[in-house]
Amino acid sequence: MSEKEDTSAEAENITSQFREESNLQLVEEPGFIKETSNLLKEASEEEPRDQICKTDPRNDTLEIHDNTSTSSSGSKSKRNEEEKKTLQISKTITRYDSSQLITETLSVNEMTAESEISADFLAHETLGKISPQLTEENQKGVDLGLDNFTVNLKAKGLQEFPKDILKIKYVKYLYLDENQIKSFEGAESCDLTGLEILSLQDNGLSTFPSEIQLLHNLKILNVSHNQISHIPKEISQLRNIRQLFLNNNYIENFPSGLESLRNLEILSLAKNNLRYIPNTLCILKNLSVLNLEYNQLTIFPKVLCFLPKLISLNLTGNLISSLPKEIRELKNLEKLLMDHNKLTFLPVEIFRLLKMQELQLTDNKIEVISHKIENFKELRILILDKNLLKEIPEKISHCVMLECLSLSDNKLTELPKNIHKLKSLRKLHVNRNNIVRIPEDISYLNNMFSLEFSGNIITDVPIEIKNCRKITKVKLSYNKIIHFPVGLCALDSLHYLNINGNYISEVPVDISFSKQLLHLEFNENKLLIFSEHLCSLIKLQYLDLGKNQIRKIPACISNMASLHVLILCCNKFETFPIDVCTLANLQVLDFSENQIKKIPSEICNLKGIQKLNISNNQFIYFPIELCQLQSLEELNISQINGTKLTRLPEELFNMTQLKRLDISNNAIREIPRNIGELKSLVSLNAYNNQISYLPPSFLSLNDLQQLNLSGNNLTALPSGIYNLFSLKDINFDDNPLLRPPMEICKGKQLYTIARYLQKADERDGSTVSLSERVLQALDRWKMESNNLSLTTAALRDQLTRSLTMIGAYEIMDKITALKLFTCAIKF
Repeated sequence: MSEKEDTSAEAENITSQFREESNLQLVEEPGFIKETSNLLKEASEEEPRDQICKTDPRNDTLEIHDNTSTSSSGSKSKRNEEEKKTLQISKTITRYDSSQLITETLSVNEMTAESEISADFLAHETLGKISPQLTEENQKGVDLGLDNFTVNLKAKGLQEFPKDILKIKYVKYLYLDENQIKSFEGAESCDLTGLEILSLQDNGLSTFPSEIQLLHNLKILNVSHNQISHIPKEISQLRNIRQLFLNNNYIENFPSGLESLRNLEILSLAKNNLRYIPNTLCILKNLSVLNLEYNQLTIFPKVLCFLPKLISLNLTGNLISSLPKEIRELKNLEKLLMDHNKLTFLPVEIFRLLKMQELQLTDNKIEVISHKIENFKELRILILDKNLLKEIPEKISHCVMLECLSLSDNKLTELPKNIHKLKSLRKLHVNRNNIVRIPEDISYLNNMFSLEFSGNIITDVPIEIKNCRKITKVKLSYNKIIHFPVGLCALDSLHYLNINGNYISEVPVDISFSKQLLHLEFNENKLLIFSEHLCSLIKLQYLDLGKNQIRKIPACISNMASLHVLILCCNKFETFPIDVCTLANLQVLDFSENQIKKIPSEICNLKGIQKLNISNNQFIYFPIELCQLQSLEELNISQINGTKLTRLPEELFNMTQLKRLDISNNAIREIPRNIGELKSLVSLNAYNNQISYLPPSFLSLNDLQQLNLSGNNLTALPSGIYNLFSLKDINFDDNPLLRPPMEICKGKQLYTIARYLQKADERDGSTVSLSERVLQALDRWKMESNNLSLTTAALRDQLTRSLTMIGAYEIMDKITALKLFTCAIKF
């Protein structure tokens, strides 16, 4: 993918990448979403206690990890006795000192804190009392403990509430995700009152179970990923609820009973159809985290400005065009996410939020940032990608705590002159702007570890960059750089370098000093040779030299023993370099778009090769040497620009690990009879060939999921195609199909095709013997050929079509052989 293409994924994942690459350990809340803190997803390098409570952001479910699981049972018992019956949802305030990380933990709310205990501790007689609608297999998967139980019945196929499971005395945490439970029918109210956490994600719920109002002690409720359109007023009975998750439903009106939930601290209504937030929301004085992302809000609800304890507010993916002046009232706000809205400016009042630590405004229409940004003394993360900014105020240098600054996809021509004062900056991304130069004083940013300036008009990189000793990742692709930036070669920690799409014609000897480099992209430059200096990069695992003008490879490439991926597509190779075959650890090799005519037998030395792309070369025959690669999983030998292949070798079946095969855009007439030996084959692209039939063994490809045979000469499909039960993606377009007719195949539905063939077999009398069917086919052929005006070729085609319709492939093979033999005699 070109760096110049719009990359929304990059914009959305920028902060997650930042946190992953930093050396700070992630601590998350023991509810269903990540804890909001001053550095919401960052925490100290040391764990605050023995148990770290984590959540999975993909499904909002609770996961408690016990780091002392290897200790003796006695010590664990003692610890559990001393453990309080309340959980501390830790709000971690992280401050950076020049030498150490200081962590301060504050209590936000109380929840139960027992470790998740596996079913192995459950007595056999207790298991026997579990709800009778659970199968024996499902019972084995029940996650229970002896004291304060966590019961996990995720994806057990339940259609009724497992009421008997609540007879177990200490069940407090109940997970029923991915079932089909619609109500709590049959459950006794006295059993329900003990629940503190209930998760009913992905149950196909269209309404709230009325029995939920009985859960008076419930503290966390998650009914995300359902089809709920209305929240009943009875929800107001959940007076102890602390965290409520209603994501991914069909809610259009804000739940009217929520104002009674005075203890609510976390409310998530993401990905619904909300258009309006009522003024009564301000009653929720304890609300600290509010998620309203991807709704239909067109106006920033002013009522949100009067939630005094609000720490995190997510309004990403709405239609908001402005912020109210009242936003200044959110004195405790630390995190504001408003990506993918329609903001054109930021009111100066927002810069009164002195506790702001993370501000994300990707994909808006902001043209100017006020100099008042200097007030954000605590700001750590600032994402302004995909806006209309032409400059950044110089007073951003007062944001001395800033660690991540992303300004990609704007209209910037230069960086602020005093950006070097941002001593804490660790990640600076300014991709796809109009930056002409990187300032020399970037050398003062000695905490930088990720630097990206792709898609600008930079002509050189200052030598002073060598002083940024902590940099691990640099992207400079698609600029106007003529000479390789030698300053990068002095960076001891650099392991990722992307310099694609420039005008570099020579690799300097200095690159030999980059011994630690693991990933190098040098695609689309002006290189004429594969420099021997590159062979000094003995730790390099990924090398892309595609789209250059390289003709040969030095023998010393054998020194690059760590190389896993080698891309040499679109160069000037006329022969396959034998020295590549010395790379024993090579897994991916791309020689596509060259002029190679032959593969050397030494390729068998690539014992670990998994993916091979040799498409669009000049092979006269299929390189039979490839059939020795028993580890190969993906092979692409399509020839849209190269010499067309006419046949595949029978030895192809030796590649028993092959999962993906692309032989498209050739002139192949038939698929090998033993194609069924490729038991691992998942994808076959054979479009735009001359294939006329599928051999019987083709129906043995039980793992085949994707099949493209469009643009061939198929007249009939085998009746047994329904046996390919894994097949999901099919394409038979542009074939002269008669059985079934093309109209049946256009829908690309295997069931429709198989059903037609089944009916056709029944109609034609599939119980008739082969010899009788041959006679019927010959009779039909004689009747059709009474027209004396038909040529010999036309008569032969009619006979072939008739035999194909009855599946007489062996006879067809003999006719084809006889035809070839006759042609040879005539010749």
